[in-house]
Amino acid sequence: MALEAMAATECISHTVELVMEVVSEVNNVFVEKECFSELASYLNRLVPLLKELNKKDISNSEKVFVEILNQQVRVAKQLTTECSKKNKVFLLISCRSITKRIQDITREISKALNLIPFSQLEISSNMMQELGQLCESMQSAEFKTAIADEMILEKIESGIQERNVDRSYANNLLVSIAQILGISTERSTLKKEFEDFKNEIENAQLRKDQAEAIQMDQIIALLERADATCSDEEKARKYLTKRSSLGNQPLEPLQSFYCPITRDVMVDPVETSSGHTFERSAIEKWLSDGSTSCPLTMIPLDNLTLRPNRTLKQSIEEWKDRNTMITIASIKSKLVKPLSENKEEEVISCLEQIQNLCEEREIHREWIVLENYIPTLVDLLSGKNREIRSRTLVLLSILSKDSDDAKDRISRVNGVIECIVRSLGRRIAEGKLAVELLLELSRNEGLRNRIGNVQGCILLLVTMSNSEDTQAAINAHKLLDSLSSSDQNVIQMAKANYFTHLLHRLSSGSEEVKMSMVTTLAEMEFTDHSKSSLFEKGALGPLLDLVSHGNPRMKETAAKALCNLSTLQRNSTQMITQGSVTPLVNLLYNHTSSHSLQDEVASIIMHLATSTMSQNSENTPVSLFHSDEDIDSLFAFIPCTRPLVQERLLHAIYAMCHSRLASTVKSKLRQNSDNEQALVVLCDNENPKVRANAVKLFCCLTEDGEDKEITDRMGQQLIETLIKIIKSSNDIEEIASGLGIISNLTESTQLTESLVKAEGLPVISSRLQTQNGPHKKHLTENAVGSLCHFTNPTNKESQKKVAESGLIPLLVQFLEVGTGVTKRKASISLAHLSKNSMELTRPIPKAGLFRCFSPQLESRCPVHQGMCKVEVNFCLVEANAVAPLVTLLGDSDSDVCEASLDALLTLIEAERLTDGCKVLGDANAIPQIIKLLNSNNSNLQEKVLNELERVFRLVDFKHKYGNLAHMPLVDLTQRGNSRTKSLAARILGQLNVLHDQSSYF
Repeated sequence: MALEAMAATECISHTVELVMEVVSEVNNVFVEKECFSELASYLNRLVPLLKELNKKDISNSEKVFVEILNQQVRVAKQLTTECSKKNKVFLLISCRSITKRIQDITREISKALNLIPFSQLEISSNMMQELGQLCESMQSAEFKTAIADEMILEKIESGIQERNVDRSYANNLLVSIAQILGISTERSTLKKEFEDFKNEIENAQLRKDQAEAIQMDQIIALLERADATCSDEEKARKYLTKRSSLGNQPLEPLQSFYCPITRDVMVDPVETSSGHTFERSAIEKWLSDGSTSCPLTMIPLDNLTLRPNRTLKQSIEEWKDRNTMITIASIKSKLVKPLSENKEEEVISCLEQIQNLCEEREIHREWIVLENYIPTLVDLLSGKNREIRSRTLVLLSILSKDSDDAKDRISRVNGVIECIVRSLGRRIAEGKLAVELLLELSRNEGLRNRIGNVQGCILLLVTMSNSEDTQAAINAHKLLDSLSSSDQNVIQMAKANYFTHLLHRLSSGSEEVKMSMVTTLAEMEFTDHSKSSLFEKGALGPLLDLVSHGNPRMKETAAKALCNLSTLQRNSTQMITQGSVTPLVNLLYNHTSSHSLQDEVASIIMHLATSTMSQNSENTPVSLFHSDEDIDSLFAFIPCTRPLVQERLLHAIYAMCHSRLASTVKSKLRQNSDNEQALVVLCDNENPKVRANAVKLFCCLTEDGEDKEITDRMGQQLIETLIKIIKSSNDIEEIASGLGIISNLTESTQLTESLVKAEGLPVISSRLQTQNGPHKKHLTENAVGSLCHFTNPTNKESQKKVAESGLIPLLVQFLEVGTGVTKRKASISLAHLSKNSMELTRPIPKAGLFRCFSPQLESRCPVHQGMCKVEVNFCLVEANAVAPLVTLLGDSDSDVCEASLDALLTLIEAERLTDGCKVLGDANAIPQIIKLLNSNNSNLQEKVLNELERVFRLVDFKHKYGNLAHMPLVDLTQRGNSRTKSLAARILGQLNVLHDQSSYF
């Protein structure tokens, strides 16, 4: 129905409906949303007023305002519909006119409201007041284009006015437009939006308005410079078409291009009021110097205003562009790999010229790319001239920067990445340029994938990331970050000791990625530095989490990786202090854990325990377990598991027994008799490695002399097991440990008998005399220590077997060539043997009646005063042991001194005092014995004092050695303990230094 034919009330109702549609449609507009929202707010205020007016009786003559109002609301409806359906770019370009239309609609509605006949309609004062305020607001409303939209329009105008045809300008402009309009910046989306924009212009028939049509053509031309709006093939076709039309020779500049002042071609020509054109900088200087006339005619200027001569500027730029295109095309043929020094200089000059053109304008870079320079430049990278290669790298970086087309062309050249990577490995200056180029190329996904695949590339980048050249290092890091999009590249980085991205994936990657990363850590061979670096960068947390909560295969692989890294003592200590032991032990005990997982966990625990052996004494000792019960639990688990786990756990406990908390660990293990029984059983295990580790641990537990209960409980079973091991094992360390257990056991008649019964002497003797190898010293010490049980004075038969085995000369030999322990043990055995020498000495037979027919008398022993033979009575004199024993009295180890002293003192026991002292005197032993008074060992001092008291009963010895003993004895009366003071005073009484009745001490 025509608006004129409608009744007033019907027209108002229709208007209200339109208003509601406009208000609803406002939410869908693409541009100028604030302006539309403000219009909608006015219309919303209008609705209740219109509904109130609809109750009035409005005649046809009074409904003019209703018709105008209805018409303007329909215009608003049309505008909102257009702005919610038309192309977004077109709407943005038109946003100023849209804003003006909104303002016009608002003011026309305000005028219509002013036409309401208030007096005839008997409108209330409140309603009149409300309408008045609404009219005033709408009439004074100022609608402005959004700031962001205005900025886009200004950039477009600037680009058109300045003829800014740089691709980057157009790219940035198009991206800004997309961001404002909420359009994806993906290339295909932008291209589609631009094509729709051009179609929108054609459909709008803007050609009717010539000025607006020209403006739209200029906008299209500007935006077509963007990469997304025009395909590379279209650009290449347009370029080649234009360049082929230019000829081959550069044109000379027109005379009008020259500035009359500078005589140079103008860059920014401006026109004065005289109508002449000059270079802006030149004429501004002319005027600033005080001149007010035209430099060309010298006629005074009407005013000093300078107007840009855009027409001339455009002509100059077109002339420059033409000549530059011709120059670019002509240089390319000269860029071939040089064969002579002169040719190299020409190539360098051409490269410099091309670089200058690239730096002048972005459009030059595009022309060089379109001229297909890239294959030629890549070919130069394989040349021998360093400067040519460096300049080529710079050029390729400039050309590829922000240019997808250049990157695509580079990607199509065979071997290009390999050539660039070779430069990466050359001198730092060239390498720095290469990494800069690779960084730019990595923005292309295809090239990025190829970079990581070139052999040695990632290793070179990691090396450069540590370069002293800060910028080179930064670029190398950035490129590594870019390459980290590939899991395979991340693995290659890890193999080059660059773990940043691997650790990130280990924490936040998918299950598949985590598995790939942890497998890498499990299979790599690390240096100590790499192991330390991984833990410093946080590898422990993710790995421990995967071991605890991953799937079965993940757990096994993560455990293998942890095992790999825990071989470094510092890492193991960190694992202990950060609470890794409990979850690992739980996995070990868990019956659902696979054999492979248990094996790896047992190895890790072994490494952790081993790390406690070398802790810094200045720090608080680190304990593998929080409670003694944990030690018992671990040991109790050993017999229940498989050989490989047994071996490693035994090794772990052995290591704990050599830590700073060793005494606690050993004490706990000894307290439980079940542990000892289990250990004896393990010492007889059929698996040689399990047995060897069990024997080593058993040896360790007996080192402190806390073994009496062990011997009592184990009895003959233990001894026979040990002798069997010593006899049959091929593991020298195991043999040495088995001998160590016997050596460490407390001497007793029962033990000696057990060893004899087990036929231990020939076994030990054979190992002592024939064994060589890395553990020879340890083996010899323990073998000699084991002989002490066979030389026990209570078992003469055993002693006799030692002598008959020829071991006494060997023991004497060890007094001179063995370690401190060997010397001490050898001295103890010789002392044991010597205790029975007197009893076993055969008396010299009395001479018969016919002496001349009697056999020659055997020599008399100066100590035992009979016939001595080493094999019969074990005489130290006959064994030539006195001299080496005397030498040992001066040993730095007081235990060695004491053992040798004990052996020598057997020569002066009881009635042998006089004869024995003569032998000791001849061997110069008495002065050495007196020197022992200066020892810090009070037991040794007391032993020496007791024997000196006996020696000084002999007047000759008292006179000969009394003065030598004087000062040490006096010193002891002052600094000794109560016992040594008393003994020293008694001897000083013997020497007549103190009254022999003195009781002071």
